[in-house]
Amino acid sequence: MKGTAKEVFQYFLRLGFVAFGGPAAHVAMMQDDLVEKKKWLSSQEFLDYMGATNLIPGPNSTEMTMHCGYHRAGVKGLFIAGMSFIIPAVAITLFIAVFFEKFSEIEWVVPIVNGIKAAVISFILGAILKLGKKAVKNYIHVIIGLIVILLAFYGINEIVLILSAGLIMILLRAAIKRDGFASVALFPIMFLLKMSYTHLKLFLIFLKVGLVLFGSGYVLFAYLDGELIQGTEWLTHPDLVEAIAIGQVTPGPVLSTATFVGYKVGGFTGAILATLGIFLPSFFYVWILNNFVKKMQKSAILRSFLEAVNVAAVAVMVVVTVKMGESILIDWRTILIFALSTFIYFYYKGINTLYLILGGGVLGYLLSLV
Repeated sequence: MKGTAKEVFQYFLRLGFVAFGGPAAHVAMMQDDLVEKKKWLSSQEFLDYMGATNLIPGPNSTEMTMHCGYHRAGVKGLFIAGMSFIIPAVAITLFIAVFFEKFSEIEWVVPIVNGIKAAVISFILGAILKLGKKAVKNYIHVIIGLIVILLAFYGINEIVLILSAGLIMILLRAAIKRDGFASVALFPIMFLLKMSYTHLKLFLIFLKVGLVLFGSGYVLFAYLDGELIQGTEWLTHPDLVEAIAIGQVTPGPVLSTATFVGYKVGGFTGAILATLGIFLPSFFYVWILNNFVKKMQKSAILRSFLEAVNVAAVAVMVVVTVKMGESILIDWRTILIFALSTFIYFYYKGINTLYLILGGGVLGYLLSLV
């Protein structure tokens, strides 16, 4: 049964304010609310949409809101659901970005921020292990992962490595069958040369990332390392870890970290453009491909591409995490916070990363008094 755009707006705006815990938690909330309670769609329809989001780039839980909005209220519902879910996270992230800009350099705030950054590394490691276990399925994946790690250490652009891994996997599998949806993998890429900051370039960088961002939201920092640290030198690794931390403590999509990064390099205009760039592709992917969900799920070519892309994304995350660790774990205090956070994260499985972030900040301040 179809519904109204108003009820879609009301539900997803509320969800945007309370959806803590990352994509898996967001999807669980929607399943409980929209399938079990509101009966907007069946369990099978919900599972079909979940499968589709895994086969296209973009933030999975945000794309699920769009699928559910489309199912309930058509094309209008798709755009309203996505925007309603995104706006709260973007607004909160922008507020925090302004706060960081004004206060993060104050003497007593510095150790708190350093403690938070050290704690963040611990759950990035956890994400790498979880994603790696799911992604690596055979010895070919192992070889692809090792090659990507080697090339990433040599400075090859992360997006090039990730997409190349997917295309090479297609060739290795000798997928000769004609499948129109294989072309989904061949996105137009704007390779930009090093140049000084412009608002247009910032928008194009985040648009490019939005077009090709496969995998978990954590993969975003691997892409941004290549684009904004190595490619343009607009950010540092500590800046990137700050953005990841903000993405964890705010509700809604983790990709709202783009808002934080955009503000840091380009002020309010930069925040708006980065946010538009990272999220726009998802709206159009879901809109265009919604009617082909079942066929996409049956595409062996698309699945082969996605498997290799996921392996390469995890491999790049390994390299970027090493680089971040080198710039963040700079003394015995940050190393101790990292070690304690890592122990707690792996020992108390399922702990909310918000507690690690808050604990890292508190411990950073207390250790600075020693």
